[in-house]
Amino acid sequence: MNIKDLIDVWESEAHGELSGETYQVRLPLDTAAKLEALVELFPLRTREQFIAELLGTALDEVMSSFPYVQGDKVIARDEEGDPMFEDVGHTPRYLELVHRHIDKLRTDKQE
Repeated sequence: MNIKDLIDVWESEAHGELSGETYQVRLPLDTAAKLEALVELFPLRTREQFIAELLGTALDEVMSSFPYVQGDKVIARDEEGDPMFEDVGHTPRYLELVHRHIDKLRTDKQE
């Protein structure tokens, strides 16, 4: 999801699964002011919704910014039969860790 898509969501309302964890942070003054401006601009959303959605979008962008590092293993072939090599950069490990933490957070939430 990019920022444009996120603004569309803000204008229409969105709901998703929440973890049982809570996070408390102190924001720099200018960041807090920008957050308050969004709350005033889109009054149907809470501060917490903005924080969660902006953080989620930023994390998606972090992942998409990880460089592709070509490995030696061919994992597929494209439409023209050329080999496609596995990514041995940060992305596969990050995704593995994300899925592990999703499972853990869901388990913790049920207890």
